[in-house]
Amino acid sequence: MALSTTRRGSSYLFLVPAFVLYSLFVVYPLFTGLTYSVFSWKGTLRDTFVGFANYAGLLTESFRDQLLPALGHNFLLFAGTMLVQNTLGLAFALALSRVRRGKRALQTMFALPYLVNPLVIGYLWTLLLSPTFGPVNSLLRGAGLEGLAMPWLGDPATALPTVILITTWQWVGFPMLLFSAALGGIPQEYAEAARTDGATSWQVFRRITLPLLRPAMGTITILSFIGSMNTFALVYALGGSNGAPAGATDVLGLLFYRAAFASGDVNALGTSSALAVFMFTFIFGSTLLLERVLRRRT
Repeated sequence: MALSTTRRGSSYLFLVPAFVLYSLFVVYPLFTGLTYSVFSWKGTLRDTFVGFANYAGLLTESFRDQLLPALGHNFLLFAGTMLVQNTLGLAFALALSRVRRGKRALQTMFALPYLVNPLVIGYLWTLLLSPTFGPVNSLLRGAGLEGLAMPWLGDPATALPTVILITTWQWVGFPMLLFSAALGGIPQEYAEAARTDGATSWQVFRRITLPLLRPAMGTITILSFIGSMNTFALVYALGGSNGAPAGATDVLGLLFYRAAFASGDVNALGTSSALAVFMFTFIFGSTLLLERVLRRRT
């Protein structure tokens, strides 16, 4: 018993560095932001306690007109991620599950883009999609598809769909790897037994493979939601801090950046802290609700 207690105590010691780092870089900033949000500020000097006044300021007409469209764009990014990125990730995982040679090399190739900083990805695609010298439009014109050559990031109608496609290009390897791992855990005997009973490939996928992938789908859905709601670097690189063109790519992360660093408001620290607390509360609460709904369906 004493030996078991000693081992347990020593195992807890290995958690101390992670706990210290988590407290220093996650817990402490959260409580600091919460504290800042209930005070008014004169630049970086704390003024008076104002309670929820900074939160009420988020609902004023001038700020609400930016907050609601930005939140809507975050939801559109999430919907596009689920529809395009995760669907392609599943399709690639299914295709790679049938590959015998070069599977690891292909998985690595798909995974490499999401290891690159989103700022680099954004600036790269800004050059590729340039309406004047970008190779994408040049290739379209060379192929006789002049009608498809357009300012992809300069037209409000195409800017956000373009951001979704670029996000898909960068992150499709992540759901592909998770789906590949989930597919590897499904016993082949299930599919073989179904085929013996006369089931087609589509029926095997729909009746056997897809239901067994639901836990992985739930995990990917939650991670996609959190990532879509926290997006900043990529849209900043593609459209600047104002979500150009005409706010078509504006998201909550950009709104927070403007409130904190570009508004010129003497109480910018209080307003931006209130927005940060709102974002955390909304994302955390929505994630818990989404996780509960998905758990009931799996």
